[in-house]
Amino acid sequence: MEKRTMALLLSMGMAASLLTGCGGGNTDSGSTAAAGENSGAVTTTGAAEGGSGDAVTLKFTWWGSQSRHDYTQKILDAYTAEHPDITFEAVPAGWDGYFDKLSTEAASGSMPDIVQMDYLYISTYAKNNSIADLQPYIDDKTIDVSGIDEALLNSANINGKMAGLVLSTSLVTFPYNPEVLEKAGVAEPDSSWTWDDFIALNQKLKEAGVTDAAVINPTLDTNLFHYWVCQHGGKLFADDQKSLGYADDQILVDYIRMFKDAMDQDLVPTPDEMGQIDTLGLEAGPVVTGEGAFTQNWNNYSTLVAKANDKIKMVTPPTIGADDKKGLWMKPGMFLSISETSPHKKEAAEFINWFLNSETANDIMMAERGTPSSSMARDYLSNSGKMAPWQQDMFAYVDMAAKMAGETPAPDPTGMSEVNKVFADACNAAFYDQMSPEDAAASFRKKADEILTRNN
Repeated sequence: MEKRTMALLLSMGMAASLLTGCGGGNTDSGSTAAAGENSGAVTTTGAAEGGSGDAVTLKFTWWGSQSRHDYTQKILDAYTAEHPDITFEAVPAGWDGYFDKLSTEAASGSMPDIVQMDYLYISTYAKNNSIADLQPYIDDKTIDVSGIDEALLNSANINGKMAGLVLSTSLVTFPYNPEVLEKAGVAEPDSSWTWDDFIALNQKLKEAGVTDAAVINPTLDTNLFHYWVCQHGGKLFADDQKSLGYADDQILVDYIRMFKDAMDQDLVPTPDEMGQIDTLGLEAGPVVTGEGAFTQNWNNYSTLVAKANDKIKMVTPPTIGADDKKGLWMKPGMFLSISETSPHKKEAAEFINWFLNSETANDIMMAERGTPSSSMARDYLSNSGKMAPWQQDMFAYVDMAAKMAGETPAPDPTGMSEVNKVFADACNAAFYDQMSPEDAAASFRKKADEILTRNN
């Protein structure tokens, strides 16, 4: 048993990463802010009494910022008010360490009933049979997926198992503070800008005294590099997911050189500087406070930080020019999954359906987790008159960026956390002149191929 547990831990070890695309999240994929003092379990009690049936407590974990924790608690309270036999043990968390803890819980059979899941890791948990197949609950109409695009819905179909219900769709974006650009006398970019334009624009910002021109972390995870690879007509992973999918290491060499040059010019933070910025949390980051101009995240970023600054705008990431091969893709923003060990799968599925489709939940959530995957939820919010300008901008960004998007890649392969780590290690070694860009690219390929072959 000990060997099996260790094997599972090794195969599912989840080093924290994000952006926010393409996928939480930065990427996000989701929010990268720490949960702080509210990261412990909180029991939600029902506001109503006298419900029929057996009382059930559902344990629910998610990552996000404090504002996400607050409104999710309101959603849980609202559900209990409508379903007094259901209460919740809520376990909010920050992105950092979320999947490390989850992998340990999976190995010990103590995963929460309902788990917020990321596209980076859903394949790993599905292949290790840690999360349940939701298809039976879709088939019996417990979960209504009639408003979800089939391709988006099937992004969670792993080896014939519906490993999660997609909640939202996301695209990589470069959020920016328009007031910072205006004060510096720099025009706002549009979707036609190139990476050369990006560098030149941030040089002007630096000359104008902007402390943090571009708060970009090129090794937060592989999402931004994945975008870069797709722009060059390649794929990050081979179809069988046993190796990298691009043949020319020059693609990574050029990526490293561009960001190293930007670091040397003090246009983007070094890895150590970025680590210090990350401790500030999402809503206190330089772009939000007006000390920085650009950052990278997902298209729900302006909603995530709206309480701190409701003037943030978004633009698509830079292109490589006329030869750009559509690097963007519609990324499933996040999923809700049910643990295989949950004794309350039916009740969990009923809650997930309500979370996705009910007007009550969407009124509280207001698309903070990304553009809703359900057309019914999108239509309801769009016509509700309740959406703030930044939320309307998020919906408009998806409509605009979708025209520039290519095919959505398959879910990331098993071993993704290890791949993210060796990617960051190789690039950071080059950023600090411990290795040439060429050697860093070769090192990443060797180690990544070994990880992918071993895990897939």
